[in-house]
Amino acid sequence: MSDPAIDIDRPQRPAPTSPLGAPPERGARGRGPWLVAAATTVTLLLLAGRYGYHRDELYFLLAGRHLDWGYVDQGPLVPALARLLDTIAPGNLVVLRTPSALLAGGAVLLVAAIARELGGGRGAQTLAAVLAALSGIVLASGHLLSTTTVDLLVWLAAVWCAVRLLRTGDSRWALGIGLTLGVGMLSKLLPALLAVGLIAGVLIAGPRRLLRDRWVLAAAGVAVLLAAPNLIWQAAHGFPQLGVAASISDGDSSYSGRVDAFTLQFVIISPYAVPIWIAGLVALLRRPAWGAYRAVGWAWLVVVGIVLIAGGKGYYDAPLLLVLTAAGVLVTFAWASRGSIRLRRGLLVLGVVPFLLPNIVLLLPVLPAERLPGFVVDVNYDAGETIGWPAFADSVAAVHRGLSPEERSRAVILTGNYGEVGAVARYGPARGLPRAYSGHNSMVDFGQPPADADVVIAVGWERPDPLNAWFETCTLAGRVDQRVEVDNEENGGPIHVCRGLRRPWAQIWDTEVRHAG
Repeated sequence: MSDPAIDIDRPQRPAPTSPLGAPPERGARGRGPWLVAAATTVTLLLLAGRYGYHRDELYFLLAGRHLDWGYVDQGPLVPALARLLDTIAPGNLVVLRTPSALLAGGAVLLVAAIARELGGGRGAQTLAAVLAALSGIVLASGHLLSTTTVDLLVWLAAVWCAVRLLRTGDSRWALGIGLTLGVGMLSKLLPALLAVGLIAGVLIAGPRRLLRDRWVLAAAGVAVLLAAPNLIWQAAHGFPQLGVAASISDGDSSYSGRVDAFTLQFVIISPYAVPIWIAGLVALLRRPAWGAYRAVGWAWLVVVGIVLIAGGKGYYDAPLLLVLTAAGVLVTFAWASRGSIRLRRGLLVLGVVPFLLPNIVLLLPVLPAERLPGFVVDVNYDAGETIGWPAFADSVAAVHRGLSPEERSRAVILTGNYGEVGAVARYGPARGLPRAYSGHNSMVDFGQPPADADVVIAVGWERPDPLNAWFETCTLAGRVDQRVEVDNEENGGPIHVCRGLRRPWAQIWDTEVRHAG
């Protein structure tokens, strides 16, 4: 079938030849995925204002005040977007999260579009959209302004272009891959991992001629050109993202570590979807009619292998799991149309309530924050990081008010992580707090305390050992009280007042206070 709305789809070259058969025609276009995508975006927007900022969003807002072509742990795209949105509507959480809600809807459409490219009809496309909309990765990333949301859409768009290329044989679709990957690497360098997976997949399963194709080579140039500002910044600063990656590999971050990364493969979409995406993987690797798409199946195997070996975060490959799910939906539809049709379709429907709908409760702020069950934070760490930031600032302000007027005049705040310094920047001025500083990730480059700042309110340091090495005295002056029982990195944490620098800030800032993770 040809698509008159897209000129690049004609004239077509012959599809990549495969001894196992030509790829099937794509399915008919349906309205179901659009309705599902719209419902996803609307739901996310309706819930966007509940709870509060996530620590990463506070970081993005502060990084947006120090615009650059790169940062220790990310590219310039999301901080620039955060600055734009906060300029349009200062302090408006719904506006800040609107792009993520829209990107999540776009991800749902792309998963359905991939199912269509593989030959799925209207029903299969709609089921693929529903599985994507209720998946953990779409709901969690669509609720927050996040680099993960950008990665999700970038990976899915690139794979959709790759499937189009493999189905039609028109290598001009490679330009779409290069364009999306290049833009994506302005957010984070993770899209390069997808490029490695796709190249490895083509090397393993073919068609290898693509690696010499002029359009593919041009696409590689486009990707590098678009990513160049961030790549140049990283090179000029010694590729600090490698240090962050090493810290993640050591397990010094949420969702990291080999065991957690492996486990996350079975829940990041949904336990309900596990047999579906496994069936999709097997079909991509073995189904005769899908011989042209085997590179896509191998791409996931390569990417997840790299993630597990390197100790990366378990959600890095989640977009490819959605691709496998789209393929598995076609296998599932075929299975449900054989034998005991009513029984098989009944099993599919019955599985939705216990396995898919709980994602909404676990990953979106539908329960009252003051009565949030502990198991929600156990499953969704990020939920706890969106609760209690104004109360966190109140706790720091109470310690600040306890200082003498003379000490308050030269006091600063030193935090252990970027979320805490972002919270002071957001809520501190209304509470009369001084400027906060941190050595965490790019915060260390946003400035160090003045040379005469020898009274420090230190928060976010569970163990005072580093503080004792920097200051003559450190006294426990209070604890963070977020006024709700939530298990996160801040609640109940100590607040120290430290006095008397042992060495000047300039000597310890880059060498000792700086830390990544």
